[in-house]
Amino acid sequence: MNALELSRNFLLAAFFLYVAGAIVFTISVTGKKSGKATGGRLGRVGFVITLIGFLAQVAYFFSRWQADGHIPVSNLFEFTTFFSMMLILGFMIIFLIYKNNSIGIVTLPIAVIIIAYASVFPTEVEPLIPALKSNWLKIHVTTVACGEGILSLSFMAGLVYLIRAVDQTKRSAKTFWLEAVMFVMICTIGFAAIGGVFKAQNYEVNFNWVNEKGQNAVLTYHLPAIVGPHDGQKVNGQEATFGPFFKAPSWMNGKDAPEKLNTVIWSVLAGLVIYALLRLVLLGRRISWALNKIMRGVSLPLMDEISYRAVAIGFPVFTLGGLVFAAIWAQEAWGRFWGWDPKEVWALITFFFYAAYLHFRLSRGWEGEKAAWLSVIGFVIIMFNLIFVNLVIAGLHSYA
Repeated sequence: MNALELSRNFLLAAFFLYVAGAIVFTISVTGKKSGKATGGRLGRVGFVITLIGFLAQVAYFFSRWQADGHIPVSNLFEFTTFFSMMLILGFMIIFLIYKNNSIGIVTLPIAVIIIAYASVFPTEVEPLIPALKSNWLKIHVTTVACGEGILSLSFMAGLVYLIRAVDQTKRSAKTFWLEAVMFVMICTIGFAAIGGVFKAQNYEVNFNWVNEKGQNAVLTYHLPAIVGPHDGQKVNGQEATFGPFFKAPSWMNGKDAPEKLNTVIWSVLAGLVIYALLRLVLLGRRISWALNKIMRGVSLPLMDEISYRAVAIGFPVFTLGGLVFAAIWAQEAWGRFWGWDPKEVWALITFFFYAAYLHFRLSRGWEGEKAAWLSVIGFVIIMFNLIFVNLVIAGLHSYA
């Protein structure tokens, strides 16, 4: 077995161990009838399972490094899996400090979703492009991922806080937006599920079209075409394949934009199906309402403290990697510290947002529910930077 196959097996093992850990943590919280002692023992079991999964993911990281010949953070698959590893590391540190099982119910499933999401992207080993052949790749990217992983823990604690604190007995703007967060997470699961199914079948359909540069090109879809390229036609021999039912508007001319729109549509459709099954068949009510019943024993002040401490630790780490180290590398690679590239702009937005979070928290006394909502918004910004900016907006970081 070569290093690449070994790394894939380690990542798969970590994936299933995190699933098992999430189940154990959920049982430890929902099974309160057996007493705190049983919940504590199950929490320790869940932590041990998570630790073994984390060690498997570390083994994946280094075996992948051996296969790549460089640190495996150079594309979206590698960065996203490393981000999930930093998220788990942060969770384990929080667990050792607070011995709280509730965050495991949220953190481990999200780590599983992130790994599943990453696995939809190409996993082949590729040589580094010239712009990435620098020691700053190790320093800048790993520090950013570590900072974002710690900041994401603020979202986990904040989400648990909101699930428990928001009154689920009546419909309101708060319940709507909380359920919207759940739906978006489910759409990510839908994207990973539908992408994995068609990826396993090596599905693709090709269109002849005029790309964003005005050149004749071939656009490859890896999901059945619900929406096709504007003025695009299927290549000869693929006319009988599924769709498209309509075409992308002419103004949607970014890099591979029609294929990305098609992926978004499939993600939402898959998310709707999964959400309907969960809400109508399994739970019979809003997902946030069902989780509220599970988390009755959660300490709200503790969740608030964990959320704040995650920002207090993660913010300087992210600032160091996302702004300071990034500027130094930009000067070395492109001859300028700052260039208003979309990735740089959104890193700056992330910095200002969490700086504002700390300002409102320390100067204005924004604690509890207000701070929890800010944590959720911060995670949305991180995910927008990771997904939308990398995939949709063209820039110097498009190689990711």
